[in-house]
Amino acid sequence: MGDRARGTVIYAGAAALLGAGAFWWVTSAPRQPRDPQIEQYRASAERLLPDVASQADAGMVTLAAGTEREVLAEAGNGAFLVSVICVGGADSRVRISLGDVDDSGHGLQCSGDVVPENFTVSVAGELRMNVSVNDAGPVVFRYSLLHSTE
Repeated sequence: MGDRARGTVIYAGAAALLGAGAFWWVTSAPRQPRDPQIEQYRASAERLLPDVASQADAGMVTLAAGTEREVLAEAGNGAFLVSVICVGGADSRVRISLGDVDDSGHGLQCSGDVVPENFTVSVAGELRMNVSVNDAGPVVFRYSLLHSTE
């Protein structure tokens, strides 16, 4: 076999191996199951606390029962009106604390007729919110930050 034929075989083999690897990578990616209940919670949270053009930051996270998560909001400096809402199943609640050791947090009911809760904070850079879910979940937590006029 000549050098040219040997090179062709090597390149063809490398291309086949690369194609097989790409096919494996795409097909073996874990599937994210779509829970219709979570999608309904997300839609409700967006409807009850919609995005507005003047907001400094907003976000939404899905949390499982019994979990705790730190949520960072890129706000900048100044006073902000923080609006939060939680949507979930029966008996679900979250507790939000702002990272202060003495802050016991604020509880939110996530089921039934939920409405956004509002409070004002002063922020330097980013706002850290610790969100913990009780043993009834999952829940969807949504927040929005607006510059305060106070």
